[in-house]
Amino acid sequence: MFIIAGLGNPGRQYQDNRHNIGFMAVDAIHRAHAFGPWSKKFRSEIAEGSISGEKVLLMKPQTFMNLSGEAVGEAMRFYKLGPADIVVLHDELDLPAGKVRVKVGGGHGGHNGLKSMDAHCGRDYKRIRLGIGHPGDKERVHGHVLGDFHKIDREWLEPLLDDIGRHAELLFIGDGSQFMNKLAGQSQAPAPKAEKPAPKAQSHIRQARGQKPAVEPSGPMAAMLRKLMGKE
Repeated sequence: MFIIAGLGNPGRQYQDNRHNIGFMAVDAIHRAHAFGPWSKKFRSEIAEGSISGEKVLLMKPQTFMNLSGEAVGEAMRFYKLGPADIVVLHDELDLPAGKVRVKVGGGHGGHNGLKSMDAHCGRDYKRIRLGIGHPGDKERVHGHVLGDFHKIDREWLEPLLDDIGRHAELLFIGDGSQFMNKLAGQSQAPAPKAEKPAPKAQSHIRQARGQKPAVEPSGPMAAMLRKLMGKE
């Protein structure tokens, strides 16, 4: 048996936040496979079902992000499972939007949901890191993660979630590299196009050197001009 837990915050005001992409991913898995209706247990919304013959419990902890590990840990102990039987889907600031990476164990990187998971479930669970991009300034991080995805984000977000649901059986195999390979073709959020640099301003002398006069001048002024342009 496996537990697949998405991290997020409960409530309508948070449902479209970048921080809730873990909930969105679990919803996509629920739609794509044979699961029963959502019910409430372990301070979570849960759904029981199977994926490719494996019994799976889907979880969306309703404890708020910072206490997610309490809910998942409760379910883990109830079913007598270990960290290796848990898959967690969560938002990742340090990955470009739309990028996915799989990691087993490691630190929490400042993510409060993972910090709670580490405290209540141990560290050796599988983490599916779903990139939401970084705003570029640490002062803007809070507003970024608790901000809603923009309408244009749906162009990469919806196909990504569909792919996560479609290939969920690969979450249980090895280190997750097969899962990442399946999602590798999924495009990231488009990066802003780099503007071409404006041409460098040239001095009058450089401009003069770059131009060839149509008629070679003669006389004293011509000699001065040739000297100025480095022809003598």
